[in-house]
Amino acid sequence: MAAVAPGEEIAYEPDENCSFALSLGMGIQGVVIALAPTVLTMSLFVQSTNLSARQATWSVIAGILVCGVATAVSAARLGPVGGGHNVLMAISPSYLAVAILAVNSAGPQTLASLVVVTAVFQLALARWLHRLSRIITPTVSGVVVMLIAIGVMQVVVERVGTTTTNAPDVAAPVVALIAVLVAAVLALRAKGLLRLWSPIIAIVAATIAAVLFGLYDSAGIDSAAWLAVPQPEFPGLDLTPGADFWALLPLFVVVSLAVTIKAMTTGVVIQRVSQRDPGAADYRLVQGTVNTVGVGSLLGGLAGTLSVGTMDATSISFAQFTGVASRRVGYCIGAMLIALALTPKLTAVLLTVPSAVASGYLLIIMGLLFVEGLRSVLQDGLRPQKAVVIGVAVAVGVGLQGSDVIGTIIGGAWGTLLSNGMVVGTLIAILLTAYLESSGRRRRLETALNAEALPQVDEFLAEIAEGSGWDEVSANRLRLVGEESLLSLMEESESGQDPSPSRLVIVARPSATSIELQLRTSADAQNLEDRLTFVSERAPATEEHTISLRLLRHFASTVRHRKYSGVDIITVEVERVP
Repeated sequence: MAAVAPGEEIAYEPDENCSFALSLGMGIQGVVIALAPTVLTMSLFVQSTNLSARQATWSVIAGILVCGVATAVSAARLGPVGGGHNVLMAISPSYLAVAILAVNSAGPQTLASLVVVTAVFQLALARWLHRLSRIITPTVSGVVVMLIAIGVMQVVVERVGTTTTNAPDVAAPVVALIAVLVAAVLALRAKGLLRLWSPIIAIVAATIAAVLFGLYDSAGIDSAAWLAVPQPEFPGLDLTPGADFWALLPLFVVVSLAVTIKAMTTGVVIQRVSQRDPGAADYRLVQGTVNTVGVGSLLGGLAGTLSVGTMDATSISFAQFTGVASRRVGYCIGAMLIALALTPKLTAVLLTVPSAVASGYLLIIMGLLFVEGLRSVLQDGLRPQKAVVIGVAVAVGVGLQGSDVIGTIIGGAWGTLLSNGMVVGTLIAILLTAYLESSGRRRRLETALNAEALPQVDEFLAEIAEGSGWDEVSANRLRLVGEESLLSLMEESESGQDPSPSRLVIVARPSATSIELQLRTSADAQNLEDRLTFVSERAPATEEHTISLRLLRHFASTVRHRKYSGVDIITVEVERVP
């Protein structure tokens, strides 16, 4: 299903303010689809551990509170924290297996310490995100997204085929099909307010069908209190970690790396689907999203609950379905989640949505998420080497979904962790990408970003072309691309606010048929990819700098620009002339 193509029919962009009534309505929809995953994950956690009743109750409430705070912060820009987009946060189910193991083997204090340490690890990853740019590529991010979508779709289909009530066997599949059809038709045809409310309409329609089939159970609503003040039960931190802590730490680090990659992917894709005219992703905002996950996990560890993660599919599809990306909606969702932690009755109402309804809606969301992962992979080009990375990672990841082959062979916590297809597929994609990036010769040049660097850069590129055996035509093309890239960076640096001189680092990676140049600088100005897109689609070729950008686009096979806090990275690839 294609609800809304990225950038099309966006009614409100993140910086645009929608009305309070619309923000409230969108907030209710967001809470309906965001609350259940957190409560479900926490319910599975407390049912599988030896926590006391009071500890279990507080951990669930604390999880909802932390997710509410993290969701609101994610919509904001509080210095390096917050991505400025509506990214819903939930307790990450990726940590469930290792968290249960930690509590049952070492106690809640050790779990809290592990959550805090991995949160600090995520914050460190965000700080040095630019150094991982060659490994955490759009290809890796796309593979992670596709594995998430495929894995969840498999679980959803299994849930649709099972029912624990006296309803007919066809009840759950029919209800799920109704949710899919209503949501799909509204997303494809609805306009205006009807389109904005299409998710909730689909859920309500399917819920009515579930009531008629006898799949709806309201017992939880009747027994829940209207208002309750939570009683905190902080486990505290283990300041003298023992052998159990150090044995479990590598497991938590591996999981946190996968969660961080998911957050990075969400931070990139949410920018694209939240704009009417999508440009290149601003990786400073991606860092803000990763920092939000780190801060939310840090709060979760201190509060005695699990780590948070981004709700990739829900966040992306929510913007696509409704066309409302105003960050006011994110603030409303965060505030409502915090309020719901204090009102068990309303939480129970939301949680009575039948499993078949949620399953049908999840199928649509996962389909959209898979398409976004595919788009991310294609964005980075589908050369033979990257095709191998994608094929191997996805094949192994999908093959291990629902299989306990590795768990049976290895056993223990590592066996359980490596039985997760998403984790293994992600690790394979990272390792193969790292191997691909580390192979081959590298040449490096560091200089100041100014006019005096032009002869030095030109000589550097000429030597690389000669060493690669390129003829004069190919060498001139490489030198031209290097010169135009450098001139563009100099122009951006001169237009920036920082009067201090910028440093330029050029890393060249020759291969059999092409040479890739990566230019790193601290210049902080307009994204070069955006400028090239603007030139290719809109601007007439009249101004001198526009002609310069046209030359760069013509002679370079690919141009990518990533912006981090204080760092710009431009990557251009020049192919050898046959």
